[in-house]
Amino acid sequence: MKYGITLPITGGDGDLHKLVDLAVRAEDAGWDGILIEDYIVFWAQGDWPLYDPWVALAAIAARTERIRLCLTVTPLSRRRPWKVAREAVTLDHLSNGRFTLGVGLGDLNDRSFGGFGEVTDPRQRAEQLDESLEILAGLWSGEPYSYHGKHYALDEVTFLPRPVQQPRIPIWVGGGWPKRPPARRAARWDGMIPYALNPDGSPGRTIPDDIRAIKAFIEREREEAVTPFDLVTEGRTPGDDPAAARAIVRPFAEAGLTWWIDYAGPVYGPYEAIRERIEQGPPRIE
Repeated sequence: MKYGITLPITGGDGDLHKLVDLAVRAEDAGWDGILIEDYIVFWAQGDWPLYDPWVALAAIAARTERIRLCLTVTPLSRRRPWKVAREAVTLDHLSNGRFTLGVGLGDLNDRSFGGFGEVTDPRQRAEQLDESLEILAGLWSGEPYSYHGKHYALDEVTFLPRPVQQPRIPIWVGGGWPKRPPARRAARWDGMIPYALNPDGSPGRTIPDDIRAIKAFIEREREEAVTPFDLVTEGRTPGDDPAAARAIVRPFAEAGLTWWIDYAGPVYGPYEAIRERIEQGPPRIE
């Protein structure tokens, strides 16, 4: 299993340079990946400083050598897929093949949608997400490609350069469980970042039984697949108590999880607190 940490897109004390510093420290401390959330404004609050995750990851790519760089998640319905394709290839090359693209519908109550005149209907967002994913894969092929769908159309074009990573940049899909459509969508790509749905429909934390059930579902959907598939979940572990941290993580690993993500989040703590947790290292069970 691999271990990542979600860094605050607020930058840590609102300072973008500190965000880059945290990523460098995460690599030095032995984490396998850093994840950054993609918001225009953070939906739960009004006045927090936020930075663009794509530009931030470019800066991080230039300052690191090993650690994987991930977005969790980019809501493709508020992006032009060909622009995302170009940005992702640029990050892929800048990082020498260390970029993973996380995608999803986006939080339904995220003010980055309704507050800016973007599409709020979840069914349309899902349609746009599926079309965008097809377009990304087609453009990244480096072959002549055209597309004409319900929401997007593009004339034949050859997108170069191809990604460093082949057959393409890995795509992780976010979505709620036990809903089947998000998991079915994820099964067509390279990984899933699930969250548990509470009885009232609000997002909750996954538990090992969720991971076990998702893994079985994905395996049925991918019976003919030969490429690996990642299952990713997020939680918090105490960096000052390695035994307790391992006790939290081990049941997830036994259930089939491939990436454990410690959550420092978009706003978690002052810079010093986040730095301390990063430097304590990942909760490895090996």
